[in-house]
Amino acid sequence: MARAILALEDGRIFEGESFGATGTRVGEICFNTSMTGYQEVLTDPSYRGQIVAMTYPLIGNYGTNALDQESGEPHVRGFVIEELSEIPSNWRSEMSLDDYLKRWNIPGVQGIDTRALTRHLRTIGAMKACLTTEPMPSQEAIDRAITGEGVVGIDYVREVTPRAPYDWDPDDRLSTEWTVASGTLAEVVHHKLPPKRHRIVAYDYGMKQNILRRLRQNGFAVTVVPATTSAADVLAMNPDGVFLSNGPGDPSVLAYAHESVRGLMGKKPIFGICLGHQVLGYAFGGKTFKLKFGHRGGNQPVKDLGSGKVAITSQNHGFAVDADSLPKEIEVTHVNLNDGTVEGMRHRELPIFSVQYHPEAAPGPHDASYFFSQFAELIESTR
Repeated sequence: MARAILALEDGRIFEGESFGATGTRVGEICFNTSMTGYQEVLTDPSYRGQIVAMTYPLIGNYGTNALDQESGEPHVRGFVIEELSEIPSNWRSEMSLDDYLKRWNIPGVQGIDTRALTRHLRTIGAMKACLTTEPMPSQEAIDRAITGEGVVGIDYVREVTPRAPYDWDPDDRLSTEWTVASGTLAEVVHHKLPPKRHRIVAYDYGMKQNILRRLRQNGFAVTVVPATTSAADVLAMNPDGVFLSNGPGDPSVLAYAHESVRGLMGKKPIFGICLGHQVLGYAFGGKTFKLKFGHRGGNQPVKDLGSGKVAITSQNHGFAVDADSLPKEIEVTHVNLNDGTVEGMRHRELPIFSVQYHPEAAPGPHDASYFFSQFAELIESTR
């Protein structure tokens, strides 16, 4: 395999071997601690503009397949791993990870000491990086990292949001839950979906498809709208509720989203997750700040301040809502036990709540999946 290097903007260099596509990419370098789910990570629109390093040491062992994608294509700028499994071993595999990255023109590097890289990012903080498979002096790669595009101050939502509204899965073909039949290796059993009890509008800031599947599995009929849709246009649809999705980039630059959500407050029940939670924070009159190295993985402990219960959650975000910036009518409901940052909030008077993490997981634990049914109950209570 050809040589590849990962150059950080602070001058740190990591050398490895190229896999996937060839070329040079610059973006913010971040790490994800999930043990499985690398394809879901690659196709999560929240990673737009970022180079992702996986901390689990062996990646690619079960290949890739079309059903596990969280969007129509990968969004990462580059992929960094310790060891590539070149021979996938899974009955659902359709393509190796190496071939998958080649298909989508995404360069990868293996042979990197991802433990050292992660410790460095946790100590120094988030920064830009240049991943290149081209013959290039180390200093040139460092310079490209310094001058390249990062995440702060950039609106990536406009790149990943749909261009027009659409109804999600009107034929109920994409949302059914399935299991493997007992005693077989590849017979899939699909389970019947519940009736559609609530009609909602979902703002797509860069939404993972498993969110849409989970909404339908909880009885929601979903109309997806672009991030730039006005409050007036949503209210004209007269939905039972409004959902605010995850997405990439810096929430502070999404003034159009803040304004739309502000125009919906007090008129419809609202549930937000991840970037939707941060947008809601701005609509409330609050602010966000950039985390030192972000929360990305399937093992983040979150405490419910009301019940005292702790959930292990799936997360992917580099910004957090500033608790001190929130007005008195907003209650912080959940906190991260690692750093005390806001993980959930609700309006004390209006039917509005949000969480910073991912109730739908994909990948990750399902401790927080009850929030979808909680949203349905909130809609019922306000009718």
